[in-house]
Amino acid sequence: MPRSKVRPEFSDASRDALMAELKVGLDQVESLLREAAAASGDKAAELRETALEALRRASNSVTDAQDAVIMRGRAAARATDDYVHDNPWRSLAVALAAGVVVGLLARSRH
Repeated sequence: MPRSKVRPEFSDASRDALMAELKVGLDQVESLLREAAAASGDKAAELRETALEALRRASNSVTDAQDAVIMRGRAAARATDDYVHDNPWRSLAVALAAGVVVGLLARSRH
C-alpha cells in the first residue's frame, strides 16, 4: 500500500530569509549588549533582557529550520523506500551499476 508523499518545502528563498533574519537578530543583540555594557542600573538590565529576547527569537528560528530539514529528510527517506518497494528490480539494477562504477574507479586508482 503506497504511503502519501508529503514534501515539506524549505526552499532557497526561505533559507535566505532565515539567514537574513538571523543576521538582523544577531546584529541587534550585539548592539544591545554594547549599549548594556555602557549603561548602568535599570537601563542595563532592560537592555540585557531585550538582548536575551532577541537571542530566544533567533534560537526559535534555527529550531524551526532544523525541524523543516528533518521533515524533508524523513520525507526523502520515505519516498526512497516507496520507490524501492514499488520498483525492486530497477533499484537493484541501479545499485549494481553504482557498485560497478565505484569498483572501476577504485581499481583505476591503484
